[in-house]
Amino acid sequence: MTLYALDDLEDAIDATREFLWPIERGRWLRLAVVLFFTGGVGGFNPFQFSGSGTPSTPSTPGPGPTPSPELPSLGTPEVAIIAAIIGIVALVFLGFLFVGSVMEFVFVQSLREEAVSIRQYWREHWRKGLRLFGFRLVLSVVTIGVVGGVLVAAFAPVFLGGEVAALGLFFLAVPVLVLVAILSGILDGFTTMFVVPVMLLESRGVLASWRRFWPTVRREWKQYLAYLFMSLVLALAGGIVTALATLVGAIAVGIPLAIVGLVGGALLGVVHVAGWVLIGLAVALFVVAMFVLTLLIAVPVQTFLRYYALLVLGDTNEAFDVIPERRRAIRSDPSTADG
Repeated sequence: MTLYALDDLEDAIDATREFLWPIERGRWLRLAVVLFFTGGVGGFNPFQFSGSGTPSTPSTPGPGPTPSPELPSLGTPEVAIIAAIIGIVALVFLGFLFVGSVMEFVFVQSLREEAVSIRQYWREHWRKGLRLFGFRLVLSVVTIGVVGGVLVAAFAPVFLGGEVAALGLFFLAVPVLVLVAILSGILDGFTTMFVVPVMLLESRGVLASWRRFWPTVRREWKQYLAYLFMSLVLALAGGIVTALATLVGAIAVGIPLAIVGLVGGALLGVVHVAGWVLIGLAVALFVVAMFVLTLLIAVPVQTFLRYYALLVLGDTNEAFDVIPERRRAIRSDPSTADG
């Protein structure tokens, strides 16, 4: 049996090369902007929980042991400031998540049209992105709720005086947490890689597109199982390549900026302000350069991975082929296949 997850590797490389080479600065920079949002979503933890205690009421002075120092209580202004900060962080996260969801469609449309136009594709697909945003938000809430429920159930005996029972429940909870994380990751990954193209082609919602896509998964389950395995291997290989390229770039950028920083350090004893300005400038330039460099390095890696998923999707169901012209060009042109 032909495994598309293996056969499409070379085609994905050819498609990536044809799309990105020769290098067009504008195309690479626009793709870097898209990837900043699509790649950034996965690096955020949607919700952060922190415990809070109830301030104790001061006791009436009297004889007895010296009371332990009490923690300062929070007044109304402090609570308002904390609530405002939490609200701002939540809004920033939700805004980032929404933009990243729309950018998924911008990315796929760019590969489909072989041209990158953020504003045009945004206008065309922001409603689909809003639906994807809602799906991702619900998935995050459900996942965190399940994880939180399992942890509460596992550690509840600690507060009831059953440390031994808590230890046993903790070991039982670990595989459950791992399973929840895997299932949530697969669901989110398949939605991004396969359901988003279906939404783009057929103008459906997330759940409706999943219903369209699911019969293909059931029929071609071996193909998607092979893809799942290969995607893990490719993600690991891509991470290694990206890390090595980033390291080389860091050395190339860091050497001249380190010289500038050393000059600034030498000036600290003579012209104090100028020395600190040079050091700060060197550090700032290094941070900005590494940020841009990391995004540019991610462009070919993420383009390859997305082309790879689109090729597998089209091979398992022609109705979902988002890149038919690129597929035909690659597979009918011997010079392209041979590089």
